[in-house]
Amino acid sequence: MQAKFVSKVKHRLKNYRLGMLASEAKNFFVNTHKEINKLERRFISLKPKKPIRGGVLLSYINKPFFLKPSDPVPDDHSNYWESLQIARTFLDLGYRVDVIDENNNQFLPSKHYSFFISNRINFDRIAPMLNRDCVKVFHIDTAHWLVNNMAEYHRLRRLQQRKGFVLPPRIYLTPNLAIEQADYATVLGNQFTISTYRYANKPFYRVPVSTPVLYPWPEGKDFEGSRKRFLWFGSGGFVHKGLDLVLDAFADMPDYHLTICGPIDRERDFQSAYQKELYKTPNIRTLGWVDTTSPTFLEITKNCLGLVYPSCSEGQSGGVVTCLHAGLIPIISYESGVDVDSGFGVILKNCSVEKIKNAIRRVSSLPTQQLRQMARKSWEFARANHTREVFATEYSKIVSEIMNAETKKEQVFQKPVVTGAVPTKLDYPGSRACVRN
Repeated sequence: MQAKFVSKVKHRLKNYRLGMLASEAKNFFVNTHKEINKLERRFISLKPKKPIRGGVLLSYINKPFFLKPSDPVPDDHSNYWESLQIARTFLDLGYRVDVIDENNNQFLPSKHYSFFISNRINFDRIAPMLNRDCVKVFHIDTAHWLVNNMAEYHRLRRLQQRKGFVLPPRIYLTPNLAIEQADYATVLGNQFTISTYRYANKPFYRVPVSTPVLYPWPEGKDFEGSRKRFLWFGSGGFVHKGLDLVLDAFADMPDYHLTICGPIDRERDFQSAYQKELYKTPNIRTLGWVDTTSPTFLEITKNCLGLVYPSCSEGQSGGVVTCLHAGLIPIISYESGVDVDSGFGVILKNCSVEKIKNAIRRVSSLPTQQLRQMARKSWEFARANHTREVFATEYSKIVSEIMNAETKKEQVFQKPVVTGAVPTKLDYPGSRACVRN
């Protein structure tokens, strides 16, 4: 009875201004608390074990910095660990590192920073607010937004013409002027990725994408039995990443088998448009997302000869690198951002359905021993170029070279000006380091 009475009072109070005001105030404070405590709003300041020589603001992926000591670093994307390693690099050099998330659009810098490291939108927003002597390093993890967006719209237009329906863009990058405001740029990608930013005439330093998992060489793999079996492996943005082209290719090649690993159910419109190819075509098997650390993934790759991945625009595809580590022969687009030698794979210069079919047939028809050798070279290439150790070493070298470049700039400014002298661009050593126009 008492509970019923209290309920009636609460209900009647809501109809009065005071009650309404109290309700609105409660909702305001609850929502504000939730907003403030969102992971992307969180800030952490890390101090080095040695004397502090300066400060670094890192705006990238902040989630791994708030994990419990017992929690593993997420392995569904390489950027979690890479963000940690970027911070470690500067901590080891004696810098205090302040970390925010790339999506934190509320943070305002209030300290003096020696370096600012960021990707995309937050770089554009924060860079103008920093002290003038802060060295701004743009961490490029995808092709330029203009190239990326145009490439996806071009793919969608081709899909419309080929199939007679329209799907919306999925990997739309917000316009920004990050490269224009940067002093230097580190690049996860190949010459395609760099070419999309080259107009800005900035120093570019290539750093290879890492991988969360290293797989052993698949001893005993049946290359003869797997010669007509291929894999498409990727995350969302299926038209952008060429899954529609691969489905059309294999639907027209019933003697070849395709396995699809990707979160298909996240794009219901694509799933509906390609219902027949995805689920009702005998030589195509759609598995959905598969954990790359699981025995299931290794079993899939052991039964496939190669990867088919005709993406239209990337930084450097972590999915491709993962499949190289699994010993798959890559048939990929140049725009996927991964360097592939003709000795162990195929670069698709034209990603039409016919060109994809021709490449699949050509690779599949090679002698068994050659297929084994190509797969081994693919695995060895990944081991030599795309590990966490390689990323850490290369990133450390890049930071040292940027520091040296800044020191040389200071020395130039301190010297008296010689009449008639023309300043030249600095050039830096290293096969993977600085790329110039």
